[in-house]
Amino acid sequence: MNRPFDTRCAQLDDLLGVGRSFDMVSRELYIGGCRAKMWVVNGYAKDMLLERTVEKLQAVKTLEDIGGVDDLLRRYITVCDAETCQDRMQAVTDVFSGKTLLVVEGFDGGILLDAKEFPTRSVQEPDAGKVLRGSHDGFVENIMENAALLRRRIRDPALTLERIRVSGRSKCDAALCYMEGQADPKILAQLRDKLRNATIRSVAMSQESVAEAIAPPQWYNPFPKVRYTERPDVATASVLEGDILVLIDNTPVVMVLPVSLLRFNEEINDYYFPPLVGTYLRIIRFCVMLLNVIVTPLWYLLATEPNGLPEPWDFLLVEGEYAVPLIGQLLLVELIIDVLKLASLNTPDVLGNSFSMLGALILGDFAVQSRWLVPEVLVYMAFVAVSNFAQHSFEMGYACKLCRMALVLLAFALRWWGFGIGLAGVLVLMATAKPIVGKGYLYPLIPWDGKALRSLLLRRPANKNNT
Repeated sequence: MNRPFDTRCAQLDDLLGVGRSFDMVSRELYIGGCRAKMWVVNGYAKDMLLERTVEKLQAVKTLEDIGGVDDLLRRYITVCDAETCQDRMQAVTDVFSGKTLLVVEGFDGGILLDAKEFPTRSVQEPDAGKVLRGSHDGFVENIMENAALLRRRIRDPALTLERIRVSGRSKCDAALCYMEGQADPKILAQLRDKLRNATIRSVAMSQESVAEAIAPPQWYNPFPKVRYTERPDVATASVLEGDILVLIDNTPVVMVLPVSLLRFNEEINDYYFPPLVGTYLRIIRFCVMLLNVIVTPLWYLLATEPNGLPEPWDFLLVEGEYAVPLIGQLLLVELIIDVLKLASLNTPDVLGNSFSMLGALILGDFAVQSRWLVPEVLVYMAFVAVSNFAQHSFEMGYACKLCRMALVLLAFALRWWGFGIGLAGVLVLMATAKPIVGKGYLYPLIPWDGKALRSLLLRRPANKNNT
């Protein structure tokens, strides 16, 4: 039923906040002798494109031969991305998303013009995941530009970008990106269902809000359920391997699914070097991740061995005097390193040198001379701190850190039995981790897939026929 034009406009003004919000712009005009009105968020619209559209509409002499908004759209709307809409609330949501709404007197529904231009930064290389060779662009906060970066690299009709609107309040746009016929249809259906039925009140933290809403409730398990990337080349390679991307508006971070433990051992620099070098880097990264977890609890057990150590290994013993027990020193340095990381995030660039000097004093000669710390603790904790940066996933780095601290405490309480129980507990956590979608967190070990395991451990040459 066609309600009076003034009533429709008043309702839309109230819903869109005309007069309450300074950035909401409405404009009255005449089209073919009939009244019309447009709504758009100031700062979103492409002025030149809208001016050409309005000029074309105002040149219309009469609308008597127009059968409806669909006919009006086909005849006189020159914007490429335009559609009709009969749902008032859907139209309001689309206006807040950046579209322009046009309502004409005497016609049911309205026309949505996609003539938006979001404020955004340049596609510069992200700080995390820099490469020596290869592309130096990165995702931005605009989902349309991110989709264009992927489409530029994959000019294949099988590339599918499926839009899904999540969150009940912020109405955030998300997109599933996958290769039709290559992505697992069961995994794709599960992920699509999770996103559509996720109870997300607000996507305030963007990708993290979505990840927490669709992930299984395992707060006690530190191992990450999602891989993230800000690099278009990483996302492209993942899609071509059959993975599924989740793009979310207002964030440059893209979620890569499904996830397994060994997938975190992959890194983009492996593919910008020859296969032999890439394989070497993967082996080094895997060994460093293992040492990151066990080196400090193992050293603590050896350094505090009641009967001492045989001569080839006596260099592990602590010879100097110290006021703080070794277990306290290890935990103290763990906390100090985290405090320094948090402080560095809030330190202005102009004060970076001063902050570095202060950190060196805290963990330097003064700490040793005051007998708070022994040099051996600083050496092993320095290795642990550096090895964390060899893991490109911050989430996996902190998972290893929490496991390491638990092993240290168990080694202190139960000695070698505690160390063994701790290792078994870490393996249980890995085996029982529930991924969002996929075959399992320990895949391809459980269930066994030898071909997939080789591809994760060894950097294979590019297959020219696999396109």
